[in-house]
Amino acid sequence: MVVLGAFIVAGTFVRYTMAAQAGESKIAVIVSSHARDVPAIDPGMLRNTYLKKIFVDPQGHAYIPVNLPPDSKLRQAFSRTAIGMSELRLQNYWNQQYFQGVSPPYVLGSEAAVVEFVAKTPGAIGYVEPCFVTTGVATVQLLTVPVAASFVPAEACPVRAAR
Repeated sequence: MVVLGAFIVAGTFVRYTMAAQAGESKIAVIVSSHARDVPAIDPGMLRNTYLKKIFVDPQGHAYIPVNLPPDSKLRQAFSRTAIGMSELRLQNYWNQQYFQGVSPPYVLGSEAAVVEFVAKTPGAIGYVEPCFVTTGVATVQLLTVPVAASFVPAEACPVRAAR
């Protein structure tokens, strides 16, 4: 599993570097790599999970989507790319859902916090820049952000200790 995680991280880094050279931005959709089966997540399922229209996977395990803060450029790019809504439209959506007893995804303060939460929480799903992916999480989808919706990638990716 560790070797698989290393290949996932290395492959993600290479794709991210190539995309950055082409002027594109990428977003890695992540789940725990410690799950028995790393799920396949298609774009419709990702959207419906974040809109909380899907609550459990086919085996009955709960999905726990997590977001970055609303002012995060990465969140705004994710919302437009994966969900197809602006932050304002999403805010209106969640205002309506709240009165039906449905709460929005949890909000975590940083990409490092998203990675840590997803790695430790069964069923959690999050998104980060590819350079934040660790062996504790698996990339299940790599989103290409359209140039018009692009965000400026982090200037400082986490420094990894040499092993």
